[in-house]
Amino acid sequence: MIKLENVTKEYEGGVKALDGVTLSFAEGEVVVLKGMSGSGKSSMLSLIAGLSKPTKGEVIVDKKHISKLADHFATSFRRENIGMIFQKYNLIADLSVKENILLPLVPLNLKKEELEKRLERELERFSLGHKKDVEVKKLSGGEQQRCAIARANINNPKIILADEPTANLDEKLSLEFIDSLREMKSEKRTIIIATHDPLFFDLDFVARVVEVRHGKVL
Repeated sequence: MIKLENVTKEYEGGVKALDGVTLSFAEGEVVVLKGMSGSGKSSMLSLIAGLSKPTKGEVIVDKKHISKLADHFATSFRRENIGMIFQKYNLIADLSVKENILLPLVPLNLKKEELEKRLERELERFSLGHKKDVEVKKLSGGEQQRCAIARANINNPKIILADEPTANLDEKLSLEFIDSLREMKSEKRTIIIATHDPLFFDLDFVARVVEVRHGKVL
């Protein structure tokens, strides 16, 4: 499903976030990228999502050479195939839960009936139905996290990318998030989680834990 072939990512000043990484992820596999801040995990997710391009090497996602796509094609591919869960949620504070969840679908021009069907599915899945008209700035941390997951899931993506998803959660909410991942795994999603949270390292549904250090895969 995903291949990184001899990928190097260099930022200004010659700082190498990734250094010659070759790694693949199978369809339906759940993989944890383990490493401290600055190890290169987030850069890897950014390349897989087409949010940035490698300095060298190839990134292939679902048979598409995403590293060679023009920005507008990469945006379209990401919207149709990838759901992203960010550490700080990236929700729009003054919009409601419903509006935030539906945002990824706006460019698709779906019929109102289809929008409502997808929305209700996610509101029920993540127990947010009673909060759907509440502005997200008024939600608890756990509710905001569930809203962010629902938004990532609304377009039925083949791939879920989660970047330090439990960094702002206590243990109880982190375990609830893990339960949400388990359900998405049952739907054959390919899931990659970048984290240094030890809660993820021994989960029964995680196929592999891949350690990333100083831009290299160990």
